[in-house]
Amino acid sequence: MPEVQYLLIKPEEAGQKLISFLQRKTRKKIPYSALMRWIRTGQVRIDGKRAKPFGRLRAGQKVRIPPHVSGVESESKILSHQKLDIVYEDEQFLVINKPSGLPVHPGSGHKDSVVLRLRTQFAECHFPPTPVHRLDKDTSGLLLVAKSFSFLRAMQKIWSSKVNKLYLAWVRGVWPYRKWVKLENKLLVRKEVEKQRNKEPASYIAKKVVISSKGKQARSWAFLLRVISGYSLLALRLETGRTHQLRVQLATRNHPIVGDFRYGHHEPYPLLLHAWQLSWPGYDFTSLPKWPQEFKVSAKWVSNPNLFEFKG
Repeated sequence: MPEVQYLLIKPEEAGQKLISFLQRKTRKKIPYSALMRWIRTGQVRIDGKRAKPFGRLRAGQKVRIPPHVSGVESESKILSHQKLDIVYEDEQFLVINKPSGLPVHPGSGHKDSVVLRLRTQFAECHFPPTPVHRLDKDTSGLLLVAKSFSFLRAMQKIWSSKVNKLYLAWVRGVWPYRKWVKLENKLLVRKEVEKQRNKEPASYIAKKVVISSKGKQARSWAFLLRVISGYSLLALRLETGRTHQLRVQLATRNHPIVGDFRYGHHEPYPLLLHAWQLSWPGYDFTSLPKWPQEFKVSAKWVSNPNLFEFKG
C-alpha cells in the first residue's frame, strides 16, 4: 500500500514552485487539479505547516506528500535503456547529440524519448534532468538539458536574448542569395485528424503549420554555405522558436528541406536538419551531422568567417 512520503529539498531542487515540484515528483501522472486539492486540504505540508501552491521551495525544507499511486512503477517497465550521446556534462547541465527520429518528450505512439532515456541514465539525480528547449522528433543535433532547477530557470531567462542557435540544412534548389537573409512570417499551427492505417476508425491528431495573418511572428536568418548538384547547404539562425518554423519558412520559399515529407517531397533520406551550434556567454558547442555520404558536411564548409559575422 502507498505510504506518506517526506521529501527533503536538495540544493538542485531549490527555487521551484511547490506545484511544479509535485508535478515533477509524480511525473505528471497525478492530475493538476488533484495536486491543488492536496495542497488546499493540507495533505501537502512544508516542515509540518500548510503551504501555498506557488510558493518557492528552499533547500533543507521537508515536504510531506500523501499516499498515492503515481504510475512511476509501471512507467519503469517501459523506460528506455538505450544510452544518450553526451557531448558535455558538468554538475549543472549536459549537452546531448539527439538522433533524428527520437522525440524529446514521451507521447502517444512513442515508446522511446530523450526524457525517458534521461530518467534511466540519471535515475539517481535529485532533480530530474530536464530539456531546456525542444527539437522536432526528426531534427537531429545539440539539445541542452538542465541538471538543476536554478540552471533551468537561468537559461530560460536568457534563451531568446543571449543564446545562439545555429542549424544546418540541405534544401532543394539553388539558394539565390550570397549573404545573410532574413526569413519572417506569421505561422499558425493547425491540427489535423489523420486516420491510421488498418485501425479504422481510430485516428490521431497531426500538427501542420501554415502561414497566416492570425499566426505568431516567426523570424529566422539563412546563409548559403555550399551548392552541389542542385541542392544547397544552408546555415540557419533562429530568433524565435515556433513549431516547424524553419521547415515551413524554407518550403514556402520553394526550397524545402531534403527529407521533409510533410512540407516537401517524399525522399529516401531522413530530415536533413541539424542543430549544429549552441552557444551562450562562456560556452560554445558544435556537432557536425551524421548524414548520408552524398550530403556529408565538411568542417571546412562551416568555417566560413562570414558565417560568424552575423549582423541581424
